[in-house]
Amino acid sequence: MVDAFAIGDGVAVLAKDAFAARRGREALRIEWDDRQAEKRSSPELVRWFREIAEGRTDITPSAFQTKGDAEAAFGPDALEFGIDFPYLAHAPMETQDCVARVNGWDVEILSGSQMATVDQIQAARVALTLPGKVEVKVLPAGGSFGRRGVMAADCLVECVRIAKRSDGYPVKLIWTREDDMTGGYYRPMAHHRAWVELGPDGFPARWRHHVVAQSLLPIVTEFTAEGVKDSPYFAGASVVDGKVFTPKFPVPVQFWRSVGHSHSAMAMEHIVDQLARRVGRDPADYRQALYEKAGAARRLAVLAALRQKSGWGTLIEPGWARGMAVHESFGTVVGQVAEVRLDGPRPSVRRVVGVVDCGIAVSPGQIAAQMEGSVGFGLSAALHGAITLKEGLVQETNFDRYRCLRMNEMPAVETHILPSTNRPSGMGEPAVPPIAPAVANAMLALTGEPTRALPFGRGAAGL
Repeated sequence: MVDAFAIGDGVAVLAKDAFAARRGREALRIEWDDRQAEKRSSPELVRWFREIAEGRTDITPSAFQTKGDAEAAFGPDALEFGIDFPYLAHAPMETQDCVARVNGWDVEILSGSQMATVDQIQAARVALTLPGKVEVKVLPAGGSFGRRGVMAADCLVECVRIAKRSDGYPVKLIWTREDDMTGGYYRPMAHHRAWVELGPDGFPARWRHHVVAQSLLPIVTEFTAEGVKDSPYFAGASVVDGKVFTPKFPVPVQFWRSVGHSHSAMAMEHIVDQLARRVGRDPADYRQALYEKAGAARRLAVLAALRQKSGWGTLIEPGWARGMAVHESFGTVVGQVAEVRLDGPRPSVRRVVGVVDCGIAVSPGQIAAQMEGSVGFGLSAALHGAITLKEGLVQETNFDRYRCLRMNEMPAVETHILPSTNRPSGMGEPAVPPIAPAVANAMLALTGEPTRALPFGRGAAGL
């Protein structure tokens, strides 16, 4: 070990190799000032979020969509739906890392950056130099899913602070898996609460929807409501009352692959399936009627192809069921049908049929790869993913407690691309949101019981 010193929000150990740095770190005895840290546990936060959604706290909401007399009370015939979502880690196989060298005014950085311009500005701020003096060499990284796009550039800033003390020598910083899991940032914990009154035709006539989640950016709530706002399921309703509640407390949150759609698709698509079954309609027929009311031509085309390619409505072996979800995000419409059976409380998924309208298909092979990877990523979170707090401390420190999807759990994935003359709209994120509700809707078909929390089989918010 060469040196150890404070770097503002932590203590750095400088050594000639990683093993020596690790040994030096283990020898440290540090007293932390945690007076401003979050001290509550996950069950307390879940209860609090539910109270917020019910309007039983002093947190003021903001409206994201209003139609008709939104202040009118919903009557006793209103159907109520609630679902809890846990914090999620990004959990890339490559933990946070960076190389930095500070030589006077000049800073050189090697990093797998998602937002190199932001990283350049943050590095210049810490090194007390000009952004033009900072060279960021962007390297291929082992995944990120949003974690390397943090506005604070936390890992890079740490590396530059350490490099300032190394007399011009380059410094390589590698976070341990435990650092990566417990050091934030996370997909926000969320709660959706909806009240729906059906009209004589069996379709939503009045829809109230409350979303509770921390805001990803100061005073910006649009990410929280995306996927709910302007939903085609609202088109035939005379009253729509959409509100976002954004409580502020010190758990760091960040963009996670598909952002707000990662929870809103589950809420909307699972509610629609429950409504369809409530009035005795096939879920695909029910969606088709709602899309026709909304004039959602792209969704109609995806739904038609999805029904055909998945064999929707045909017989399936006893113990198995199909579930459907159709969702639009980032300009791309994705529909998925999952074939599911139950192994105890948890679902087993053997096949996923996906249909996508992403504009002109520039690289069909890459579209299929993104569909497959997104299904694996989204299913991993739906089956296992949950970051839980105990008195403010993260309990999942490695992959032994934060399980990811295993090879034997990965279903066969079929991808069907709709022809289009629209501009390409991308495939990096839109296939993640539909998989959880597709599985939940298959479970609903098997058991008649709705899913009230993710991950499947673990109770409220993964507890």
